[in-house]
Amino acid sequence: QEVVDLLRQRSRPYLFSNTVAPPVVAGALKALELVSSSSDLRDKLAGNTAMFRDGLQELGLDLLPGEHPIVPVMLHDATLAARFADVMLEQGVYVVAFSYPVVPKGKARIRTQMSAALSADDVNFALQAFARAKAVVLD
Repeated sequence: QEVVDLLRQRSRPYLFSNTVAPPVVAGALKALELVSSSSDLRDKLAGNTAMFRDGLQELGLDLLPGEHPIVPVMLHDATLAARFADVMLEQGVYVVAFSYPVVPKGKARIRTQMSAALSADDVNFALQAFARAKAVVLD
């Protein structure tokens, strides 16, 4: 019994184990239901991502390669990335600048993430904002 009592008081897995909150379980179940019943949202997300990536590349921006909805726009300089994010916010688009220590030195970037909830007009609005921010910050 002494060993059991000691383990209950000192065992990290026992101390830090919690049940999952019911709203989190309900949300996970609903997400599984949505992705199991239709591919519409995945297809929309893939389309938005391709449209966004293509548009950013046409603007001449440096992207990390991939097809995933997180689209990093590489600026390589922390000050430049922060300024770019500020100008984007002035344009009505919220993006986050990542720099060291979050990413390696010299790998500063703007982190963007596509969503299936965006319309083609929304994506085009973001691309226009990127064009204007590029003109202000990089050109």
